[in-house]
Amino acid sequence: MGSGGPARAADRTRCVAARHTRSVRFDKTLDVQRAMAIYAHPDDAEFGMAGTVAKWAKAGVEFTYCMVTNGASGSQDPDMTRERLRDIRAAEQTEAAKILGVKNVVFLEFEDGYLEPTIEVRRAVARQIRIHKPDVIFTMDPTTRYGGGYVNHPDHIAAGEVVLRSINPDASTRQMLPELWQKERLEPHKPKALFLMAFGNPDTIVDVSEVVDTKIKALLAHRSQIDEDSVDFIKTWMKEAGKKKRYAYAEGFKVMRFEENGAPPRDATREGRKAPRARGRQASRSTTTSRPARRRR
Repeated sequence: MGSGGPARAADRTRCVAARHTRSVRFDKTLDVQRAMAIYAHPDDAEFGMAGTVAKWAKAGVEFTYCMVTNGASGSQDPDMTRERLRDIRAAEQTEAAKILGVKNVVFLEFEDGYLEPTIEVRRAVARQIRIHKPDVIFTMDPTTRYGGGYVNHPDHIAAGEVVLRSINPDASTRQMLPELWQKERLEPHKPKALFLMAFGNPDTIVDVSEVVDTKIKALLAHRSQIDEDSVDFIKTWMKEAGKKKRYAYAEGFKVMRFEENGAPPRDATREGRKAPRARGRQASRSTTTSRPARRRR
């Protein structure tokens, strides 16, 4: 079955944190002013990238969440309705985003569990990329399908696939989805880098030791999905991610850099391993292929 359309008439955007944006240097080749996480369900971002989100938001990056589905399938309760769960999970995601310092949360509201990389979904995501113009996009790696006793949710795969298609060609090419340019006046946009949530083989490790408590607090805001028993597992997982670099807690990504103004491609293996630094001053966010935390979906 194909993806359902948005559950309500229009996409919803909630502004959940008023922050002053400034450019933050991730490493010597990547300055970030705006970042965007595009993911399938409420809590997906909190599992794999919330430490990085919290760290970057704290340093001044304007962060936008784009949640593609409505989360309405994530319950085994026979008395729960899809409409009620949709609203519960939207509220939980808004609360988590506020904890992390995320400025905007966009709800595209396609049906949870029925997501496919259709042109309708691709257009909706490309629209948001053109609106928010992120320097960096975060999403799940759509090539992650199974491992360690876990089968990846098809919505995760579809959302990641849509993001790849947005980079080439949907959001970056003028004559692709020309209505976005001609009717909505949304110019093409291509990010400087793509961060794929990596479970097992990252090429970039981000130290999130200083914000691990913020990440856990944001994750636990998803009360319909997460319980306290998951915390030890998540921390153990983050400790393992940081072990190679001797970080107490870390998150891992596969990073792709894109050409800018005709410059040659940058070597993704030479990415930065240090905390982001704001210019001129020191700067002080669901899946796993090892063992899944106790989620209710």
